[in-house]
Amino acid sequence: MTVSPLFQPLTLPNGAMLPNRLAKAAMEESLAADGQLPDIKLHRLYRRWAEGGAGLLITGNVMVSPDALSGPASVILQQGTDLEPFKAWAEAARSHGAAVWMQINHPGRQVLAMLGEEAVSASDVAVEIPGMSKNFGVPRALSEAEIQKIIARFATTAALAEVAGFTGVQIHAAHGYLINQFLSPLANRRADQWGGSLENRARLLFEVIRAVRAEVSSQFTVSVKLNSADFQKGGFDEVDAKWVVEQLGNMQVDLVELSGGSYESPAMQGRREDGASTGRREAYFVDFAREIAEIAEMPIMVTGGIRSRAVAEDAISNNRGGIGVSVLGIARAMAFEPDVVNNWKADKSLSVDIPEVSWKNKRLAGFASMVLAYVQIERLSKGKSPKTPRFPLVALMRNQMRAKRRTKRYRDWRANGGFS
Repeated sequence: MTVSPLFQPLTLPNGAMLPNRLAKAAMEESLAADGQLPDIKLHRLYRRWAEGGAGLLITGNVMVSPDALSGPASVILQQGTDLEPFKAWAEAARSHGAAVWMQINHPGRQVLAMLGEEAVSASDVAVEIPGMSKNFGVPRALSEAEIQKIIARFATTAALAEVAGFTGVQIHAAHGYLINQFLSPLANRRADQWGGSLENRARLLFEVIRAVRAEVSSQFTVSVKLNSADFQKGGFDEVDAKWVVEQLGNMQVDLVELSGGSYESPAMQGRREDGASTGRREAYFVDFAREIAEIAEMPIMVTGGIRSRAVAEDAISNNRGGIGVSVLGIARAMAFEPDVVNNWKADKSLSVDIPEVSWKNKRLAGFASMVLAYVQIERLSKGKSPKTPRFPLVALMRNQMRAKRRTKRYRDWRANGGFS
């Protein structure tokens, strides 16, 4: 019997092996406990996902600095952090043989104003979202010394992740976060070595990779999440992405995951043209991923709305001359059906039904759809089965109230010297 390519192992450049080609892609869990640490909820959640059969589990954002969070319930890992909760997290995630990578990140200007921290970025260019820009502060351009400190923080977080038992890290350089802000000519208007040419704009990413590699073992996986494009006129585009991936071939990067968009242009939420085919609606970054794979020295992973085995098999099988996508990331489908990989392997439940919110305000509808996934993640973290709320607006309102409570907890923690 021929084994589906989805369930064949993959050996990475550093010698690490993924048991299959299906990954739980990173999603913002927003489940940090007091002190911005992982606790039983994250341990239980990742043990449940581990049971589901994915060959790779990538965590949601783990922040490298206590004053720069993507949300009030983000986990922080830095020098001096108690590693015991992280060791328990890694142990739970590795309990069924999957590789487990910690996604490490700095939000830059994409930090909510309500958190009470100063926003920083490549330049003093604010986030512009119609009707929502006031939720983000105008950032201050980072100094040379501050850039070097952030680079060192990424390296420290990666090294601590290895000590805690994670098998790799994913450096987040996509979705409009800090490294992506440096890559973007729209957000980066610097005139020094960190801005201007693409080589200069990519310098922060390259220096972070070099610093991380210097602090971890050769067997520890270092991967990068990169935008295929920002989907903004004049922004980081597909030509830029190809050049960056070519350079990464000389930097001991073991895998590149391709996604796209940012808070300002959320292509990662999957808003596509009306009437698009099922495959196009699901695997919306695959075509470009295949182009990238032709010039890449490392395996390419693509994430973007995949929810059916037929589309997944097409995405990983129909490659050019045997070269193409090596790993498929599954995000929201994994929240609504944590056993999706095992189900597909057993030829059952071959498609996951993910509810979509169809409101007139498309941006708000997209956010509400994400909240429905958060609800499932929270349920899984409590040992419950997924159950879609009947009223998305109520779920959205409850999410806002929960965010306010978590914001107060975070601000109190910071005021009391938390990780100062």
